[in-house]
Amino acid sequence: MSIRTTVTLDQDVYDRTKDFSKARGIPFRDALNELVRQGLVAEAAPRPTKPFKIKPFHMGVIPGLNYDDIEGLLEYGEGPYHR
Repeated sequence: MSIRTTVTLDQDVYDRTKDFSKARGIPFRDALNELVRQGLVAEAAPRPTKPFKIKPFHMGVIPGLNYDDIEGLLEYGEGPYHR
């Protein structure tokens, strides 16, 4: 089923669609429909992402800090009003 509608295209979009239709030897309408479908499929497809990687590095040890005391570490890093 086809629906007739009016679409206002920017000049660059019109030119690229016209070139696409000529290169494929298909009518402008078919070229526009194909390009819109490709855009909709590309938008719906999940984009590949790089895996999240953390590169650890040694930060050293500060004498006098108990690394098992979370409360003390928060106070050291953020001050006495860290809550």
